Amino acid sequence: MSSLETSSGGGEAGQAAGGAHTEGDLTRAGKPLEAGTAPASWDAVADALRTVYDPEIPVNIFELGLIYRLDIASDGKVGIDMTLTAPACPVAGTLPGQVADTVAGVPGVGEVEVKLVWDPPWTPQKMSEDARMVLDIP
Repeated sequence: MSSLETSSGGGEAGQAAGGAHTEGDLTRAGKPLEAGTAPASWDAVADALRTVYDPEIPVNIFELGLIYRLDIASDGKVGIDMTLTAPACPVAGTLPGQVADTVAGVPGVGEVEVKLVWDPPWTPQKMSEDARMVLDIP
């Protein structure tokens, strides 16, 4: 199992984007992998996360530092802790579902759980150097 930093937090309920379903601070998508299917690599899932953008910011969520934890189990289950730039972010109700659906579409990924967390709070220092350059933030 591979991992980034671990966090925990709270959220709201509702139907997320695509096939994802949100309940509280947890959004789920995908289905169990068939027996014998090799799990996705950490890099493949990270690359998929790099295709997801906050519509108000021209940098993907991975480089923005919104992904706090990424675990991939041997059975293809993926666990993600993510945050947003602010608790009142307008995409709070849809972005976790978009993340779950995007990751569920990666070959070798089974069930996906995306947890929206607020601790530690996001700061611009969590962005990659490339993201800070694009946004002109020292």
